[in-house]
Amino acid sequence: MTSAPQTGPLVRERRFSSLSLAPPGSQRPSAPLIVPDRPTRARGRLAPGRPRRYNHGMPEGVVIVRQGRIDPAVLRRLVDEVFEDMVKYVVDVERGIAAVGGEMHADGEQALLDDGSRQADLWGANYYPGRGPAECIEYTSLINIRPAAGNRSMEIQDEGVRDRVRELTLALVGGGEPLP
Repeated sequence: MTSAPQTGPLVRERRFSSLSLAPPGSQRPSAPLIVPDRPTRARGRLAPGRPRRYNHGMPEGVVIVRQGRIDPAVLRRLVDEVFEDMVKYVVDVERGIAAVGGEMHADGEQALLDDGSRQADLWGANYYPGRGPAECIEYTSLINIRPAAGNRSMEIQDEGVRDRVRELTLALVGGGEPLP
C-alpha cells in the first residue's frame, strides 16, 4: 500500500494487486482507486468504507430525547420515515436518555456513544404506537446480544434492565397511544 497525496480528510490510496478479482484479460485501472474514509469511534479519525451519513455527527433521522416526552409530531415523522408502524430506539439506562429513529438500532447507539454514553448502558428496543401500554414495547435488538454480560439473545433477558427500559420508554417515547 502506498500513500496518496492528501486531497481531503484522511484519504487513502489503494492500488489493485496482481491478485485482482477482475476477469482474466480485462484491463486493470491505471489510476489508483481512491476510497473515502469513514469515522471510527474516535472523533476525527477515519477508516474506509463506512456510509457517508456517519461522517458529520449524528446519523440522519435520529433524535436524542433528554427530558420529557418526544413531541408526537416528531415521533410520527420518525415512525413514517422508515417502518410506518414502529420506530427503533436505544436507551441509556444510566443517563436516562433515549435516541429515537434511524434504520437500525446501531444508528441510535452511535448517536448516544457520540453523546458520551457507555456501551454497557445502551439497550435497544422497538416502539409501536397505538398498541397501548402493555403491547407497545418489543425488547429486541441486535445490539442487545452480550454473552459476556449474560444476555445471549437479541431480547433483553434481565428483568431489571427491561423494567428500566420500559420506564424510560413511557417517560421519553410514549405509552402506546395512537399518534396524530
